[in-house]
Amino acid sequence: MLNHLSHGKFKAYSAGSSPRENQKPNPLAIVTLQNAGISTEGLSSKSWDVFAEPNAPQMDLVITVCDNAAGEVCPYWPGQPATAHWGYADPSEGTGSDTEKLEAFKQTLYQIKRRLEIFTNLPSSSLNKIALEHTARELADK
Repeated sequence: MLNHLSHGKFKAYSAGSSPRENQKPNPLAIVTLQNAGISTEGLSSKSWDVFAEPNAPQMDLVITVCDNAAGEVCPYWPGQPATAHWGYADPSEGTGSDTEKLEAFKQTLYQIKRRLEIFTNLPSSSLNKIALEHTARELADK
């Protein structure tokens, strides 16, 4: 979503602490993104460990988003990027009908979108490492 909203201002990557074994994102997540007009081309489930490898892209900011991730030990991020946690319930753990599950994904998408819209409209003076981390952490309360 950040790549979609920022129009090239940022380059975002996605990974998780325990990706799906079949390396395919949750189908309901894909449908939710597509319904919101966000490209899903090239998306795959991957461990956040791939971003600690020698040839990984340099990160300026790492934001964990799953409630479960808040208590997990994160890997060492090369370059020691700013970090923040934006907690959301994992919509893939929801129960109910497919319609209810899809609604949970949609609500999570809109919550993330609200924070990212604020983030992407920040002035560049707010994007140095210390300000970036402070601002990203502040957005967790919005």
